Amino acid sequence: MPFQENEYVYLVDQENRKHWLRVAYTMLKISSLGTIDGNRFKDMDDGSSFEVAKKRFTVFRPGTYELMESLDRGAQIITPKDAASILYYCDVRAGSVVLEVGAGSGGLTTALTRAVAPNGRVHTVEFKEENAERALKNLKRTGLDAYWSYQIGDARDAKVDMVADALIMDMPDPENALDNLSPCLRPGGRICAYIPNTNQLELVVNALRERDFCDVFAIEIMQREMEVHKGGVRPSYEMLGHTGYIVYGRKRA
Repeated sequence: MPFQENEYVYLVDQENRKHWLRVAYTMLKISSLGTIDGNRFKDMDDGSSFEVAKKRFTVFRPGTYELMESLDRGAQIITPKDAASILYYCDVRAGSVVLEVGAGSGGLTTALTRAVAPNGRVHTVEFKEENAERALKNLKRTGLDAYWSYQIGDARDAKVDMVADALIMDMPDPENALDNLSPCLRPGGRICAYIPNTNQLELVVNALRERDFCDVFAIEIMQREMEVHKGGVRPSYEMLGHTGYIVYGRKRA
């Protein structure tokens, strides 16, 4: 369907750079590009191309990856490679209810809210007000804030009244929040802890096993791009290596 007014989209230029804008059927001023006639978007759909000053641009609706990539960042975000794993192993889907610890800049929150829409919700316990405000700003760009709520507090003792399908924790000591938050997780629900260091990994895994969680395992995800040129293909010399360890488990009744 054609782009509607107030949609959040991006243009890709010939150098593969992205330029973000909100559609309006009027003259639009775009940073680094100048002014274009927004009436052009009335007859355009996802993937349409057009020219501005003899330069070709293609316009797309953003997916989860692009939204995470374009966040106004403060705290470091969970990368898309890790976020994809969390959505998969925690079975987060339309209608799911998710309890999240740590909003950061709203990277994982963006992925979660898109996954649970339109009938689910994500509730976040965030320690810092500034992080929650930045996450809210990022979610409001595309209306994903409609599926999100938050409270400011310490996950180790915050009062949370909900029954969640998944509990996802991005904090330095998630093992210390288990006794407080695991009662909010339904029987059969899935738990995830995202931590950067191996000593934290050991503490979380042992804490889950001691509390009789089932199917407890931990993974680390590496990502390496392939360089494809005419006449040859090779792995990139650089790779996205260690970003964090991810621990998973399921709650017994």
